[in-house]
Amino acid sequence: FLSLRWFKYTSRAIQRGDYTSIFASVMTQLIHTTPNADRNTLYTELLPQIKHLIQGEPSLIANMANVASVLYHTLRFHWVGFYLVEENELVLGPFHGPVACTRIARGKGVCGHAWVENKTTNVPDVEAFPGHIACSALSRSELVVPVRKNNHVIAVLDIDSTRINDFHEHDVAFFKALSQ
Repeated sequence: FLSLRWFKYTSRAIQRGDYTSIFASVMTQLIHTTPNADRNTLYTELLPQIKHLIQGEPSLIANMANVASVLYHTLRFHWVGFYLVEENELVLGPFHGPVACTRIARGKGVCGHAWVENKTTNVPDVEAFPGHIACSALSRSELVVPVRKNNHVIAVLDIDSTRINDFHEHDVAFFKALSQ
């Protein structure tokens, strides 16, 4: 399942003594999902793989970057990323997708609402959400999950879809489990 290109890359990294690149390369090759699987199957396959990917890495930013990448590339949502709590606002963190809003005030938009309420917020139609911040006109539904440390929200995981009513209970359950 590993390509010839990957072996050439790894061989060059070994010659340079660049073991960090080798580890990163191996990890990206190890995320496997069933082709054309439904979301429930993907969630079942992804959760332990993501937990393993971030295990032992102390950097919150590095872990968020890898999680956003895996989710975006395997689930094919329009936008997947994190906003980090900094004082009285959310600040853009690692993400994949189109350019995003850089700062969101406390309580504003879906992300700010999920942060203040400290609860997962599933919005089936963003145009019906009072105060929705349209970072992308293509986003039609949104799911935001608080990320907590010591019972305090330190970030939110934001997932946007181009389809109305795209998120359901199995999506909410997966993203809540992931954010633990």
